[in-house]
Amino acid sequence: MPPARDATCTYATDWVTAKLRWKLTTDPTEARALRTIAAGCPDATVTFTPAPSPH
Repeated sequence: MPPARDATCTYATDWVTAKLRWKLTTDPTEARALRTIAAGCPDATVTFTPAPSPH
């Protein structure tokens, strides 16, 4: 996590956006940590565009 507390929500939403865009997996520990962080970011929104298919 970034050292600046006011960057936490931006960092977390960027992280989740990348995971969703590229269909990356999340292990239970990471998912739990992201849910905990998200609980402190009530105004955060995650929007993403799926990555293009390789075909």
